[in-house]
Amino acid sequence: MPQGGFYAKVRRGLPGLIARWQDIGRDSPDRLALILAETARVAKLGEPAATPDAATLTAWADPEAPEEVPLWAGRTALFLLVQMPARPLPVDDDEACAWAYCWLRNRDPDSYEAARDALPEHLREPLDAALKAAWTDRQGLRLV
Repeated sequence: MPQGGFYAKVRRGLPGLIARWQDIGRDSPDRLALILAETARVAKLGEPAATPDAATLTAWADPEAPEEVPLWAGRTALFLLVQMPARPLPVDDDEACAWAYCWLRNRDPDSYEAARDALPEHLREPLDAALKAAWTDRQGLRLV
């Protein structure tokens, strides 16, 4: 899979990742936006310039606007989702690529095996191909 193709899938999958967080979060959009931004700051997953509002969070979950989703929001949504007892899963290949990309960015593992082994058990099979593609993409970028 070409590197450009993989990252395009990540960008297309980020809105689904945000939507999954909204669906499972089961709180008001304003509260979920606040939780997302504050978690990003505390967990050092990004530094949002401002806390998004409900309309912004809803816009980020729109599959027609994938370029608008900041990486910190996707990374933070994944960070929160993997801790949920609901054991959510990505719904398609693009979303799986976004999950895998964010997983690597959140953890910075030394090897593909370390990244795979650190995944929660329920995500290992669903993210297998996407994690391999994310690892390949990550290694390709290191050669530049």
